[in-house]
Amino acid sequence: MTSLGTNCALVLGASGGLGSALVTKFLSDSAITSVFAVSSQGQPSAPSNPISPGNKLVWIKTEYDEQSMAGVVDQLKPYAGHFARVCICHGLLHSKTIWPEKRLEDINAEALHEIFQSNTVVPALWLKLLFKVLKGKTPCVVATMSARVGSIGDNRMGGWHSYRASKAALNMVLQNMAIEYARRAKNVKLIAFHPGTTDTGLSKPFQASVPSGKLFAPAFVASQLAEILANAELDGQLSYVDWKGQTISW
Repeated sequence: MTSLGTNCALVLGASGGLGSALVTKFLSDSAITSVFAVSSQGQPSAPSNPISPGNKLVWIKTEYDEQSMAGVVDQLKPYAGHFARVCICHGLLHSKTIWPEKRLEDINAEALHEIFQSNTVVPALWLKLLFKVLKGKTPCVVATMSARVGSIGDNRMGGWHSYRASKAALNMVLQNMAIEYARRAKNVKLIAFHPGTTDTGLSKPFQASVPSGKLFAPAFVASQLAEILANAELDGQLSYVDWKGQTISW
């Protein structure tokens, strides 16, 4: 074990708005001795980057194919059993070629595959690959970015077929993972987290319709999530909660 410490936080998808805010939050937490940030774009550069690295931050650049992700986990192996916080921040709603569907005719196979790859497949692969790194004596809470629109019971509006379906599928993946982790890594707690509408690139095109007071700064959401992680009980169950810590129906 190196001097980086033994109470680590890991943020996957760390260059996005919420991921970056979580890195900053963990760096300011005196109980966290090391912060590992993983992203495809690499560490943001000053002056736009608010993160002050010091000796506490390790930034790892990667692609999100399984081989590259496995290479990241290999770099984390010296710290196996010492991760207390993990945040999986991947998510895709729109891009230059993808837009949320408003009707059946908008469904496109290529877009479906891309949305599911980012929102469901990549988090599932992280949880598969990280198992031996997270398992140990250190209580470890893992939050994955889900969404309220992934709730089948809460769906009253329809639309956004790919995004809704990918988040509902993610929730099922997380439930399966929680059952297996509970048997094989009792120190790990899984959370499906709905951050609310956060002021990031993901929500930018839709912010005009957000009610007053319901568009949250990334730093606020990161603070809310950090508190939820700190108070989570290692109960072997998957929790599906929003930014207030309130349970969402499946």
